[in-house]
Amino acid sequence: MDDETTAARDLMLDAFGRIRDGVPEVVDGLSVDELLWRPDADANHIAWLVWHLARQQDDQVAHLATEESAWLADGWVDRFGLPYPPDAHGWSMSSEEVGSFTVADPGLFAEYHGDVHDRTAALIERLDAEGYARVIDPRWDPPVTVGIRLVSVLDDAAKHLGQAEYVRGLVERRR
Repeated sequence: MDDETTAARDLMLDAFGRIRDGVPEVVDGLSVDELLWRPDADANHIAWLVWHLARQQDDQVAHLATEESAWLADGWVDRFGLPYPPDAHGWSMSSEEVGSFTVADPGLFAEYHGDVHDRTAALIERLDAEGYARVIDPRWDPPVTVGIRLVSVLDDAAKHLGQAEYVRGLVERRR
């Protein structure tokens, strides 16, 4: 592996590791009611934000790795028992759908995202320069590569983690 590919791998692993570390921090110590609290009737709550960041990462990394998502392959869909179709990931969900989210076990968030992180890290470890440069969507200009998609996945996860951290701050101020 050349120095540039090693540097890219190390940066990606560090960045995704920060998301992995942040997920338990944002949910730990909160009650189910606090995880489901919404700042207003149309806002997302912590539970949905963390689930969605893990689901989008899971689906997109599974696609890049040509594997089934952890959500389906490892039975997370059954453990969460959400009132959504098995392939739901949160994109374009209505306020009512977000409001129907339930939490059976708050510990599931960190466990599920940990599984997703492990799959993400395994993919990153396997990539070489050719792997990062592989075009996965030629419809864009420039075409989307594996590397670009990983940055997009990371960007989305970081945004949703930040949103969840903000809502947690609001929850804590309510105490």
